[in-house]
Amino acid sequence: MEAYLFVHFKEKKTPDGEQVYFALSTDGFNWEAVNGEQPVLWSNLGEKGVRDHTIIRTHNGKFYILATDLSLANCFHTKYKGDWSNIGRDASKCLSLWESDDLVNWSDQRMIELGDTDFGCLWAPDVIYDYQNEDYVIHWSSSHASNNYGDKAIYYTRTKDFDSFSEPRMLCRKDGSGIIDSAIYEENGMYYRFLKSEANPAGIILQRGRTLTGEYTRIEAFDEEMAKLGHSAYEAPTAFKLSNGKWCLMLDFFGVEGEGQGYVPFIADEIDTGRFIRSDESFSFPYGFKHGTVLAITMEEYNRIKEAFAGQ
Repeated sequence: MEAYLFVHFKEKKTPDGEQVYFALSTDGFNWEAVNGEQPVLWSNLGEKGVRDHTIIRTHNGKFYILATDLSLANCFHTKYKGDWSNIGRDASKCLSLWESDDLVNWSDQRMIELGDTDFGCLWAPDVIYDYQNEDYVIHWSSSHASNNYGDKAIYYTRTKDFDSFSEPRMLCRKDGSGIIDSAIYEENGMYYRFLKSEANPAGIILQRGRTLTGEYTRIEAFDEEMAKLGHSAYEAPTAFKLSNGKWCLMLDFFGVEGEGQGYVPFIADEIDTGRFIRSDESFSFPYGFKHGTVLAITMEEYNRIKEAFAGQ
């Protein structure tokens, strides 16, 4: 792949921020806005706002965007009475989904109901292909009735076609802390799972496992690098491989109000080392991207997206 697409949202107090935005890069370092910094897709169903986007290229050539069905602009002070715990327990049991053959023309929005009444809000979906089972694993974070809607855990479902889905199962739970924002990658036959831990420690952790849905262990070197930051207000990990073979990890910094929020980059020679070093000076962004996912694309796809949304 020769270029990259970043699917994300904006942190704004108005509903236009919680929609689907695209950004492009030819090197993974220097990012440019798409569609004049305006949304590419709008949510017209559910809460009419979407956050925490992910995108995947499937083996049959289709693309799918999934996102949390949640609008703080529309619902935080009304439906949820200004209380995040009400969101965690009572918000949507659905994810929003769009599909496309070309990254430009997208289907109508669909709501896929993956959680039953025992689930709290379905937050921050991500997707990975399971080569062993030849299907796709959609994973997300939720609170659940099984622990009285206490610490969040990561749950998952399987699908081959993004139309039918298996019953959700727990992927992982962490003792003494909720976990959210899971992102999983395969490299050289091993799986690497980034999580946001809500305590002990607070911040991002990295785990390594031999199977996608099996046991994982912490990579301590990653903990050491995160401790050097002096601040735990990072979430929404998304990682991708650069053309030089190194790995880039993007973490969404939320430690300030307004400007200053958004993704910051970390580079590692190899994901297995866990030695991700913050590298702001090498990157440029047109504005603060919020929780999203990076997809490697071809130059043909890059040009197609850029041309389709030029001047809009």
